[in-house]
Amino acid sequence: MGRTIRFGVSLDSDLLEKFDDLCDDRCYQTRSEAIRDLIRNTLVQQEWEDTDREIAGTLTIVYDHHKSDLAQRLTEIQHDHHGIIITALHVHLDHHNCLEVLVLKGPGVEVRALSQRLISTKGVKHGKLSLTTTGQDLT
Repeated sequence: MGRTIRFGVSLDSDLLEKFDDLCDDRCYQTRSEAIRDLIRNTLVQQEWEDTDREIAGTLTIVYDHHKSDLAQRLTEIQHDHHGIIITALHVHLDHHNCLEVLVLKGPGVEVRALSQRLISTKGVKHGKLSLTTTGQDLT
């Protein structure tokens, strides 16, 4: 980790007030911590744009397991991509609906392709990919 450097930021008073409210809402102890998180978030988003770079994330899908062969099709797709699926959690929401959360890690292009394939499988009611970083390049 590098040394800490102090720098000044000029802001309109109205913007600063909104930023301070955000800091309070998100329980930041200091403005510096909030600014560091904003910078890190921007750097992580930039990582996602590099399709060859290794990324991590979670894919959440909800589906009706009574739909014809749907659970089997989803399982087959997952087995075809076992190299990027770190783990899976399966929850029975009610008699018909299941929720699955997959933890994924791999090249961005592969993580996105697998996620889109699962989300677009006929019978999946909802799916959402949440990307993050492996943390290797963040301090």
